[in-house]
Order: sequence, then structure tokens, then C-alpha cells
Amino acid sequence: MEIIVGISGASGVQYGIRLLEVLAEKGIETHLVLTEAAKQIIGIETDYLPLEVEKLATWNYSQKDFSAPIASGSYKTAGMVVAPCSMKTLGAVANGISDTLLTRAADVCLKEERKLVLMTRETPLNLIHIENMLRAKQAGASILPACPGFYSRPKTLEDLIDTMTGRALDLLGVENDIYRRWE
Repeated sequence: MEIIVGISGASGVQYGIRLLEVLAEKGIETHLVLTEAAKQIIGIETDYLPLEVEKLATWNYSQKDFSAPIASGSYKTAGMVVAPCSMKTLGAVANGISDTLLTRAADVCLKEERKLVLMTRETPLNLIHIENMLRAKQAGASILPACPGFYSRPKTLEDLIDTMTGRALDLLGVENDIYRRWE
């Protein structure tokens, strides 16, 4: 199983990082695309360096590398998660703008009817954001706002991150027990 992970320039890069960690633990191969804005936010929000995040993935690519295998529909993957998904990235995906490898890989997932999970990260939402979520959903994406539940009584920030990471894995069909489910 191979999964594409995109980390775009929204707050919450920890979601994408944790996703890479869990997928590696499960032996699932990953293709990573970090946007330039994501690299900046990694430095602001975490103790990681972008190079350390890249090493968590099996393969990583520049957002300008349109020769990457994930840019083609003939290269099979199980799907893609963009975590976090900025409103800029959402807008590009929802409107078919494939001007970076991240948005091209997402477009490939939609056109090949593969799973695409967009973990949107913005608040409050304006009408354009909501309309772009609707467009992406109608095109086949799963919209997973980074809004963890509190029924599990999380005690740490890691608990909250694991809740959202687990939900993304669920949408991809990847078995996991990293968060407490509703009983």
C-alpha cells in the first residue's frame, strides 16, 4: 500500500507529521509533498526541521516536480491525505488548478476515483471556503475539518492530534487504534 501525504501551509502541520509517523510504523510506503509555506510553519509550530519531516516519508518530492510518479494516474496509490489543507490548497483542488505537485496529485486522485482526504484547517470560514469544500466533496474528496472530538477526554495535545490522525486513517481504510472511539 502506498499513500500520498501533502502538508500545505496551514497551521496544524503536526497532523501531517503524525500521519507520516503512524504510516511508517505500519510499514505503509508514503510519498510526501511539502509546500514552501509548510516548511516555514514546521519551523514555527514544531521542533522539527523540514528535512527531518521529509525523512519520515519513503519518498519526498519538490512541489515543482511534475516528473514525480504521483503526478500520473497510471501510478497506483491507495489515495492521498492533505494534512493540514490550507484554504489556498483547497481552492486549487476544488477548482482543478494543478499548478503544484501537491494539487496535481490531488487532482489525479479525483480523476482516478481514489481516496482524497482534505484535513481543512481554517476558522472561521467564509462563503468561498464553504463553497470550495462543497465543490471538492462533489468531486469525490472527503472533507475532514481539523476539529477533534472531546468525548475521549483528551489529556494532551498529542491525544487531540491522534484523534484527527486516526480519523484520516479511517477514511483511507487503514486500520488503527491510535485514538479512543465512541463507545
